[in-house]
Amino acid sequence: MAINLQKGQKIDIGLLKMTVGLGWNPNEGTGYAFDLDASAFMINEQRLIPAEEYFIFYGNTDSPDAALHHTGDDPTGGNSADGDDESLIVDLSKVDSSIKEILFVVTIHEAAQRKQNFGQVRNSYIRIVDDGTGEEIAKYELGEDFSIETAVEFGRLYRRENQWKFEASGVGYKEDLAFFVSKYFTGQVIK
Repeated sequence: MAINLQKGQKIDIGLLKMTVGLGWNPNEGTGYAFDLDASAFMINEQRLIPAEEYFIFYGNTDSPDAALHHTGDDPTGGNSADGDDESLIVDLSKVDSSIKEILFVVTIHEAAQRKQNFGQVRNSYIRIVDDGTGEEIAKYELGEDFSIETAVEFGRLYRRENQWKFEASGVGYKEDLAFFVSKYFTGQVIK
């Protein structure tokens, strides 16, 4: 039976091979199509990405250690009726030893130009599915009203004492993908 997580809740994963699925349903009638993008940042002890290839998104679908695979971009949010909008396949046994965390972030593409935010998105979630059984292990539904936020860190996998754990983050930002890229590549936010 799946665990329904609350914001900030941490659990032991107990799995090596899983799919991290992210889903959402944009509200209708905003004038523009919504294009939400899931990304994963594989970061080291200094909270930085050791190389560009450890930033996984629709433009770089595979990590160099073969631990993460992004299954592709859903530019419309139309997949959620039948399941996750975007997914990342994760094999924790292959994660490079220098990687201590994997952050899962969803951003709204061109949010400022389209005047869009997460307050216009409903039924947002992150879930972990056991690849061996297809069973949902845990799910975190974003219940907060993110009325000005254009990006959300949904959750993170992190390594503690050689064990992988998951935390439901639910941290919102009024930023775009470039903010996270600069933060985790250089440790500085470049505006």
